[in-house]
Amino acid sequence: MPLTPNGKIDRKALPAPEGSLQSGADYVAPRTWVEAKLAQIWQDVLGLAQVGVKENFFEIGGHSLRATTLASKIHKELNKPLPLRSIFEAPTIEQLAAVLESQEQVAYASIPVTEERSFYPLSSAQKRLYVLHQFDPNDVNYNMPSVLHVSGPLDVKRVEDVFRQLIARHATLRTRFTL
Repeated sequence: MPLTPNGKIDRKALPAPEGSLQSGADYVAPRTWVEAKLAQIWQDVLGLAQVGVKENFFEIGGHSLRATTLASKIHKELNKPLPLRSIFEAPTIEQLAAVLESQEQVAYASIPVTEERSFYPLSSAQKRLYVLHQFDPNDVNYNMPSVLHVSGPLDVKRVEDVFRQLIARHATLRTRFTL
């Protein structure tokens, strides 16, 4: 298996899969409004044009990260919080609709924006990375290097402007750790 510099599988270097991403289940159209809404959400998450209610999420392109996105979208659009485990235990629209129909509605609340401050405390994950860095300051396992080859003329000023806009838009790109 091809690996990235930090030891994970390099999915971009894998060959294209043979055949299609069909589960083998015959297409069965949604029969209830919950199944229809779930089919729409699945199509959005998986990038598919059509999903049957008997198809297995993980056999048609789903994985754990997409399952997380799926659970979030279901909560947001149907006002029903769905534990990630439910997607693994009920991997078809038909099964998931039965799980959702037995649940109470709970209003979706997005993560609130925190107030502006001069500094913020570290998260537990950031503290862990700091401690690991103290053990081996030369370790680059958490770096994600990338190279972009450009052919033809390059407008360096325009590239710099785009990066400045990205940095201005996303606070995480302006984060620094001061000791």
